[in-house]
Amino acid sequence: MTTTPPATRPATSPTDRPRTLADPDTPFAVVDVHRARRNIERLARHADRLGVALRPHVKTAKSLDLAALLHDGAPGPVTVSTLAEAEAFADGGYTDITYAVGIAPHKLPRVIALLRRGVTLRVLLDSAEQAACVAEAARAAGIAVPAQIEIDCDGHRGGLRPDAPGLVGIGRVLHEAGCLDGVLTHAGESYFAHGAGEQRLAARNERDAAVAAAGRLRAAGLPVHVVSVGSTPTAHAAEDLTGVTELRAGNYVFFDLVMAGLGVCAVDDLALSVVVTVIGHRPEYGWIVTDGGWMAMSRDRGTSAQPQDQGYGLVTDLTGRPVPGLVMTAASQEHGTLTARDGARLPELPVGTRLRVLPNHACATAAQHRGYHVVDSARDTGPAPTIEAVWPRVNGW
Repeated sequence: MTTTPPATRPATSPTDRPRTLADPDTPFAVVDVHRARRNIERLARHADRLGVALRPHVKTAKSLDLAALLHDGAPGPVTVSTLAEAEAFADGGYTDITYAVGIAPHKLPRVIALLRRGVTLRVLLDSAEQAACVAEAARAAGIAVPAQIEIDCDGHRGGLRPDAPGLVGIGRVLHEAGCLDGVLTHAGESYFAHGAGEQRLAARNERDAAVAAAGRLRAAGLPVHVVSVGSTPTAHAAEDLTGVTELRAGNYVFFDLVMAGLGVCAVDDLALSVVVTVIGHRPEYGWIVTDGGWMAMSRDRGTSAQPQDQGYGLVTDLTGRPVPGLVMTAASQEHGTLTARDGARLPELPVGTRLRVLPNHACATAAQHRGYHVVDSARDTGPAPTIEAVWPRVNGW
């Protein structure tokens, strides 16, 4: 693991010629650092306008190098999805971490170990049983375990409804052990909210649910320090976060075709892609075959429920310019099938041609790769952009 600042670690030794996207063996993942910075700055400005702290979710990239872009190079508040991520980011100097998946009792010793290291690691729960386990572990260890109560704002997954009868009781159990930190919600259904109007409604509902839950706890005499909301669609759509203390999002650093299909971003904002090589043709079927299947792209077909189904991904040339009408429409483990749509002519792409594929779901595609080759589209528009750095992913599993 390394904490070298982004885009400074050389991709080659000084005596080698610069490596380009034409060099590494395919398939491999590419991050356009210019687009990533632009995406990061966009949401940071929005959070500033709304007057809330931003706690980015690092589960998508799982990269210390990319995380260094989030807070001007210094470790800042982050969200994680696994304790392995929490430990890796703690090793990288991050001390303000929210573990935003419901806590299981057997994981509490690892949580306490991080707390003893001086890391503020918040856990998440939505049941009296979990609250009792956290309280018991905190008392036995002689250390407070900051806990947030998950609030269900849209029926998406876990959490308590803001008016749930057991909410205050859970809060009291945590408070008596010195563990009550606040409430947290995630508008998971916003990933099906098409257009700015639906996303604004989802953001308003997300805020209202979290603020209402916090209000109930406070009315019962319980302290609520943190009111945390967020998803990539609602984070960008929110207009008023009165009563909220922090905003969370993660996918926004890379964005993907699902987010573009919802109108949260443009295809030109997508910072993650996968380089593949043409390995064959089946003209009788209208196919171009590549060496990048679902092991490179993931099986995620998130755009299939959207008005424009993008298959397994949109195809660009090595510079990132879309190849008109070319889509990855099928995948086996190591083979990708490209076809033309909307009346487009299938381009002539000889065996050996390299292409980039933009993913449906950045989190799922990134998880297929050990790291990223970094390019900068603001500086390099050559036919095969120069690889400026290689960013390893942390062990986040």
